[in-house]
Amino acid sequence: MLYLVGLGLSDETDITVRGLEVVKRASRVYLEAYTSILLVDQSVLESYYGRPVVVADREMVESNSDEILRDAQTEDVAFLVVGDPFGATTHTDLVLRARELGIPVQTVPNASIMSGIGATGLQLYNFGQTVSMVFFLDNWRPASFYDRIRENRSIGLHTLVLLDIKVKEQSLENMARGRKIYEPPRYMTVGQCAQQMLEIEEEKKEGVYGPDSLAIGAARVGSKTEKFAAGTLKQLCEADHILGGPLHSLVLLGNRAHELERDYAREFALDKNSWDNVWAANYSKA
Repeated sequence: MLYLVGLGLSDETDITVRGLEVVKRASRVYLEAYTSILLVDQSVLESYYGRPVVVADREMVESNSDEILRDAQTEDVAFLVVGDPFGATTHTDLVLRARELGIPVQTVPNASIMSGIGATGLQLYNFGQTVSMVFFLDNWRPASFYDRIRENRSIGLHTLVLLDIKVKEQSLENMARGRKIYEPPRYMTVGQCAQQMLEIEEEKKEGVYGPDSLAIGAARVGSKTEKFAAGTLKQLCEADHILGGPLHSLVLLGNRAHELERDYAREFALDKNSWDNVWAANYSKA
């Protein structure tokens, strides 16, 4: 059996009882380590599980899945995913490959950012499509996310924006020369995301989300050190010192937001008077 095991959002103790049982009996245990991160080191996981864990980077998962699936027809193999295996990031390619080889697959679900973001006080059924924001480069500023944000906004729904992480990435020069030299990890912040959103809005000029639009920045959701900051996009551009280290996410508020959401999120407001005034002018109580 191939088991896809969700680890939750924070540390080694977030794994479910069922997931831990799978890990303890599996022949091999892999940790998917490029789409998200836990807030603890691999060594902490190994100590808690009482067994070694193989870190599976993007290259292994996408190009060497046969090693992960080796002997899984007759042995249990555990593939650990931060959050939920089919939450913000899916691993359908690995499942399809297992099916081709006649390997049974089971999923052990857990909390993900898709559910954990409810800690902002925003109601989950008021969210629309989730989008991802990547780091802009001098000659590459993808804006495909903008259309989905516009669609969400047009029907009053919130948008969860997942922020880019760069783990074990190569520079273009090293990639071209075939050198296995990797760049230091980088994690996008709420401030960077807010700034990029405003830059694209300035280019598009469609009035979807501007400097005075309300949003909520979230950091380390589900952990003991989770932090939220609510305000305008302009304010959130300067809020990274409040939110602290990775991982960050951003929620763009839809204009159908309920007054209960307003009151709950107000606790996180960078400037409560500004929050109240912008809300009264732009957001309904429906």
